[in-house]
Amino acid sequence: MGIPASPESVSENPAEEPAQPEGAPTPPKKQRFRRTRRILRLRSVRAVLALFTACFAWLCWSIGSALAAPGDDSVVARVAEWARDHHMGPIVTFLEDQQYKAHPPKIGGKPTMALAPNGQPVQNSTSSRPALKPIMPARLVSPAGAPLPGEGTWQTLEAVDGTPAVLGAFLRPDNEHTSYVAAVVSMDQRLVRFTLHPGQSDPGPADWGVPFSIPSGQRNGLLATFNGGFKVTNDEAQGGFYLNGTTRGTLTDGAGSLVFTKDGKATVADWGRDASLAPNVTGVRQNLKLIVDHSKVPDSVDNNVESGWGLTLAGKYFVWRSGVGVTADGRLLFAYGPALSVRTLADLLASAGAVRAMQLDINPAWMSFMYYKPQPDPANPTPIKLLPDQERPADRYYEDTSRDFTAVYAR
Repeated sequence: MGIPASPESVSENPAEEPAQPEGAPTPPKKQRFRRTRRILRLRSVRAVLALFTACFAWLCWSIGSALAAPGDDSVVARVAEWARDHHMGPIVTFLEDQQYKAHPPKIGGKPTMALAPNGQPVQNSTSSRPALKPIMPARLVSPAGAPLPGEGTWQTLEAVDGTPAVLGAFLRPDNEHTSYVAAVVSMDQRLVRFTLHPGQSDPGPADWGVPFSIPSGQRNGLLATFNGGFKVTNDEAQGGFYLNGTTRGTLTDGAGSLVFTKDGKATVADWGRDASLAPNVTGVRQNLKLIVDHSKVPDSVDNNVESGWGLTLAGKYFVWRSGVGVTADGRLLFAYGPALSVRTLADLLASAGAVRAMQLDINPAWMSFMYYKPQPDPANPTPIKLLPDQERPADRYYEDTSRDFTAVYAR
């Protein structure tokens, strides 16, 4: 009579289990394991797996490099830019389209921010010269109809030696999107000077002679900063970028161009008609075509919105947009805001007196206009968002940034 095995004597190693009786069916798990092992032994399968591993490693390295690049771009913005740069624009556009459909611009309502003047302007003193006669433009007419308190009224954001130098006005962009607010800025070039800065990714590293940020030691007299245009490196801008003798892309005749000269002034031009690469030109930032010319908005702003004016959120009309213009008396204008079409952006700039204007960047990840308070330390002024709901942080340009921008200083 056999002695039953104790529990301790039963092997826990499957390899030591008794073999299946001859003719007994193979368990399904063993069948799948043997089948998988046979497939993995195939040379073609091993080649495919090696290729997949290499592609996956490259993908991780490529996305990781994009996420680790210098600058303050958000993770979403970095991944979207990476995808567009690697021919996956339709996927990004589809995802943005779904987001736009889920959260379209609101129709009707009232703004949540005050449109009236916000108190005392920031005072900057650069010399003992007497105050100049200020240029105070007429109040802007609200595109939404009857104005709200303070709507369209110019308020002094920055004064230089007692003279208003940077003015701002807030307006609703049209008579439908009445809960949104756009801002228009007027900069008096008798009192301010402009500096073009490159971006670390666009236009990319080169001997520009200007840093990718506004570093410590270069902030005295800083009044304002604003964003640049579409990417030059993949020809979204349909033009080039020139700074201190170095060019990226191609400076293109007929392109809308923000032109900087040695005297610190800036203008907006149709390249080849209004400006060229003369010896006094230090910088050129091209972006698409003019949206205001001879003080009029051309019909072209309503055509081919996505292909002609850049890749918006799925080609929708009403998104964050920015633009820059020049007036007959030489002031530089900047306008930006949410829920803007190319037409309403152009109308804002034309109504503010632009004789020529161009669109800059679009979509919330890239918009910014900041003005700066010299308190508590004039050498490190405090940045303030002009529109409080802009996505980018106020100190965006105090560290290296991926895109080009313009800095405004007191003369």
